[in-house]
Amino acid sequence: MRPGCGGRARPPARPRPPAVGSSPHNPPVTAAEFYARFRAEVAKVLVGQEEAVRLCGLALTVGGHVLLEGVPGVGKTLLAKTIATALDLQFRRVQFTPDLLPADIVGTSIYDLQSREFRTRQGPVFTNILLADEINRAPAKVQSALLEAMEERGVTLEGTQTALPAPFLVLATQNPIEYEGTYPLPEAQQDRFLFKVNLPYPAPDQETEMLRRWGSGLELRDPRAAGVTAVLGAADLEASHREAVAVTFSDELMGYVVQLATATRQAPELMLGASPRGEVLLMQAAKASAAFEGRDFATPDDVKAVVAPTFRHRLLLRPEAEVAGHTADSVLNGVLASVTPPR
Repeated sequence: MRPGCGGRARPPARPRPPAVGSSPHNPPVTAAEFYARFRAEVAKVLVGQEEAVRLCGLALTVGGHVLLEGVPGVGKTLLAKTIATALDLQFRRVQFTPDLLPADIVGTSIYDLQSREFRTRQGPVFTNILLADEINRAPAKVQSALLEAMEERGVTLEGTQTALPAPFLVLATQNPIEYEGTYPLPEAQQDRFLFKVNLPYPAPDQETEMLRRWGSGLELRDPRAAGVTAVLGAADLEASHREAVAVTFSDELMGYVVQLATATRQAPELMLGASPRGEVLLMQAAKASAAFEGRDFATPDDVKAVVAPTFRHRLLLRPEAEVAGHTADSVLNGVLASVTPPR
């Protein structure tokens, strides 16, 4: 049973479809090589945003979902499209709008007049990488339609749970909640995301480079037209995942993760701290971070590097703390300063 999941019985699952896409490399690359090639392809289109690119690479290796947040125009959608292009995986996009229905995402049964039978029409969730664009522009019932798919890697249609293609990754984008026409994501759905990644404005020199590329006639809206190629496949992704799983994570580091999570639950600024699911995902992300560095063991620095994107969306601030100017990241900075890492 997955961490944080209940014991509710599920309908019998159909066999999982095979992974889409094959690696052009034989044998599959190491985790460090995977990240180097992944980063190089994304850099052909996206200028800057190095932290966001690394976190998306870690999420792919772990098998977790990513919530990308930033103001319009900083490259959230472009990043998702480029990732799918570089990995030779199936990619579908759903533009979330106030009138979207759950069936528009997972699919539904329709009546075939010729055969006089109902048949299942699979929705765009049946893919490898699903871009949920502006996920917080749809009401909660539509956002919640992704919950089962994100957690179980399958959806229930007509009483039968159908497995999604492997790998399956949701890259969701959202504008900050104060923007007009947005809805807050339910806490249960936020907890399904491995990372919440903030995309800030680029630095001035990066914006200058972006203008230089556009001025040269380079088409940056289309990753393929910009020269992005499928340098990695499903076999490379699976090999990177296996390497990350094999990374040693000591008992002392596990205790450090528990102490960090406990400190968030005891922080006076918070009504809700990090969940047990968040602890498991933090450990997995730290192991993947070590694998990207070519190490077979994790260190406290690996944990520190991913604690903010792993925990920030699982924390719920008290209203008075928000008024006082506290943020999830500022609370996490205090937590990191108060908990002594193992030597």
